[in-house]
Amino acid sequence: MRMKRRHPSIAQRRILSLLAILMLSSSLPLKAATDPPPRGISPEKVADYLHAIVEADRKVYTTQIVKRMQEQGVVLAREDWESKNAIPLPAQFLHYSSKIVAESGSGIRFRLISLWPIYLRNGPATEFERKALEQLNANPDVPQREIVSTGKKQFFQAVYADQAISSSCITCHNSHPLSPKRDFKMGDVMGGVVITIPLED
Repeated sequence: MRMKRRHPSIAQRRILSLLAILMLSSSLPLKAATDPPPRGISPEKVADYLHAIVEADRKVYTTQIVKRMQEQGVVLAREDWESKNAIPLPAQFLHYSSKIVAESGSGIRFRLISLWPIYLRNGPATEFERKALEQLNANPDVPQREIVSTGKKQFFQAVYADQAISSSCITCHNSHPLSPKRDFKMGDVMGGVVITIPLED
């Protein structure tokens, strides 16, 4: 007795087609794995991205929080904010942010430095940082970059101009008893933001 050959239904044909597509696509990652890996992001770009985030956070804090709170008489930003009913100064805000990042274990660091620091610990720590600040004072739009070594480890460092964007920054530096420079104006380069990125794990 001859068995009748059954043709697959439309639904079955669709399932078979889908299976064929899935089988074909499953071989693609094997081919892709043999291709050369894509190039990574340069340390210059990584530093630029990090600086953009740091600057955005700081600008929002300085202009939208500190400035508004003080203008409306809500609360003042003070250096001794921890013992007073106050909020941190913009420079202190960046310092505490950098401390949290440092504690994350990523190896990334950022900090403020100046040729005219109120506290010596915020001065340039290396010859590169000192020269970078001098260059930024003359040309604030051009970040200064270099690969530096600490022991056997290498780091990429970039220094970006830190300009006066708020009267609170100017008032603090111009009136502080320890400040070596007391004639800052809006837009002046007050120092630099140093971003340090490890080049090895």
